[in-house]
Amino acid sequence: MDPKADVLENSDLPYGHILCHEKWRTSSLLQALKDGGVKILFEKELGVTDFHLPSQTRLLYVSECDIIAGNGYKRKLVRYRNASSSFQELVLVERTQLSEQYFSALQRFVVFDLGLSLLPVSGQTEASQLITQIVHGEGRDNPFRRKTSGQLLDSVTVISVQQIPGVGRVKALTLMQNFSSLKEISNASPAELEPIVGEGSAQQIHSFFHRNLITGHWGII
Repeated sequence: MDPKADVLENSDLPYGHILCHEKWRTSSLLQALKDGGVKILFEKELGVTDFHLPSQTRLLYVSECDIIAGNGYKRKLVRYRNASSSFQELVLVERTQLSEQYFSALQRFVVFDLGLSLLPVSGQTEASQLITQIVHGEGRDNPFRRKTSGQLLDSVTVISVQQIPGVGRVKALTLMQNFSSLKEISNASPAELEPIVGEGSAQQIHSFFHRNLITGHWGII
């Protein structure tokens, strides 16, 4: 690997930049990222990782074709998890009409077996919007910076929390200032949530997680 690329992989990228695997060069996802103002740096030797984002975040993209083709993507996910160092790992998964029947099992494997963060996307267009939001969220006045520890609050997790019905950006940030992870939020009782988000939202959040735990259909993690 080019030493320059190694430096980029193991340090924060410049604001507004991502490091991208060469295989994505001609994709619609990459074009949409460029249209969104994201600056692209290319590297052939990223292993199984598809993108490096600012603040030591890596991203692996699991497409509809990967899912339908069989369990080969699971080996790739395990290699991705095992290759981690100081990075936070994110998995984007295409949740489509064709892949829906496999999604719950895949989600349980990624979140519970591997302990990775997963966000569902409908395709490359939505993926580009999400990546752009993450990249531009690492700006000079970063609202995701945890004031108590001085460490960057996981902007991916904040975006995930916002996908809970009735939880917007302000409530998501408030929740993440009081709970360290989605798992803690999902385990919280309505009484623990109420002082933070109010009675109505507390019941809604608790019902959302409780319903999805029973049915096995996780909507956001």
